[in-house]
Amino acid sequence: MGWKEAAEPVLTRMPAVRRPEGHVPFKRKLAWTAGILMLYFFLTNISLLGVQSGGATDLFGEFRAILAGSQGSLLQVGIGPIVTASIVLQLLGGANLLGLDTDDPRDQVLYQGLQKLLVVVMVVLTGLPIVFASGFLPAQSSLQFGGLTLDHMQVQLLMFAQIFAGGILILYMDEVVSKWGVGSGIGLFIIAGVSQRLVTGLIQPTAGGFFYDWYQIITGQVAVGSVFAGDGLYTILFQEGHIIALLTTVLIFAIVVYAESVRVEIPLSHARVKGARGRFPVKLIYASVLPMILVRALQANVQFIGQIMSSQLGANMPEFLGTYNANGQPVSGFFYYVAPIYSPNDWMWWTGEVSQAAWMVMIRVSIDLVFMIAGGAIFAVFWVETTDMGPESTAKQIQNSGMQIPGFRQNVGVIEKVMERYIPQVTIIGGALVGLLAVWANMLGTIGSISGTGLLLAVSITYKLYEEIAEEQMMEMHPMMRQMFGKE
Repeated sequence: MGWKEAAEPVLTRMPAVRRPEGHVPFKRKLAWTAGILMLYFFLTNISLLGVQSGGATDLFGEFRAILAGSQGSLLQVGIGPIVTASIVLQLLGGANLLGLDTDDPRDQVLYQGLQKLLVVVMVVLTGLPIVFASGFLPAQSSLQFGGLTLDHMQVQLLMFAQIFAGGILILYMDEVVSKWGVGSGIGLFIIAGVSQRLVTGLIQPTAGGFFYDWYQIITGQVAVGSVFAGDGLYTILFQEGHIIALLTTVLIFAIVVYAESVRVEIPLSHARVKGARGRFPVKLIYASVLPMILVRALQANVQFIGQIMSSQLGANMPEFLGTYNANGQPVSGFFYYVAPIYSPNDWMWWTGEVSQAAWMVMIRVSIDLVFMIAGGAIFAVFWVETTDMGPESTAKQIQNSGMQIPGFRQNVGVIEKVMERYIPQVTIIGGALVGLLAVWANMLGTIGSISGTGLLLAVSITYKLYEEIAEEQMMEMHPMMRQMFGKE
């Protein structure tokens, strides 16, 4: 008996959000999406019961923009477990170790059940060290709860139960949006988190806010020194002035929107309706920016392991693995070299902000560049193959819609060969380009200290959400088009 037969009773019984029967009106989709978004913001503002004030370290602090959630809240783990489970399944599926045919309805149910089970496992594996490892999310020594007095261990168990509940909630919130709303829940949560940080970085009335810092510079409350001597120019460009961060943010917006519009359009004509023509667009960023979540999540998990090892081993941790400073950041060793570049202060060694030697910094920058460019290309290929966007799946979709490529026989094999000329190459180029842009944005900094990957994701997802809303509105106005696009 294979693993599918043994696991089927468990996987087929995993709770799932029921799919809508028939067409869901666009206004109802918007209502579901808005409702889930409000619930997300509500849950991120519910603090965990039992957390000791002060002394907490956010394990995913530098990755919050792409992993969503909020430190010390019910959504502590964010979408991290969902993304990690997706990485595991993509790697297993890419190596053909699962033996699942996603065209088979039975295997589709098993795949979805397996994904949910993996998410549950990842929520447990992520939540346990956050609560029980020292220095991450310290629990109160005792707590009055419902007329009971809980000791330290019981408080930790209560905190873990809350984190586990939040992790499961965000899993099903994502599923509700995917089936009943517009776009995907993961994309919606990323946009929400990035937008909040971006707006805060612009208008917050404290140090770090763009307008507030410039107000202090203009009124002389902050002295930046001579712009043309000393470190005045560096301060204006990278610190209090935020000039480079603002330019980088604007450029990322412009580049992503432009890249989304660059495409190769393959002409199509309807086999039975004379004069009915269309085009199949193969965009430069064909796999979208979403595979970047997988790349950064992989880096986040590596740093997560390093921080846990450092907290548990302390001074006994082998030097080749890394040494950590008081802020819990690696300053040497393996975990330092594989840590992503987060801001200009991580690599501009000539400013005095970096304690490492120039050669150490350059090794770290090189590894980050190679990892993001190669990882972006590899995960883009995985993404295309596992989301039915590859040449074979695309050819079948075109064939089933009754369309064909003018000048070629109406045959799925012929369409697939034409698609193979464009899709694989564009997927690799687009994935590598996105990886390069993400590192560049991190190196120069952005408004609100959003990671480059987070900003790329937010812009790309927002653009695709706009396209999807336009498509939904068009199909709402012309019901016959729902049948043509397979939405009915």
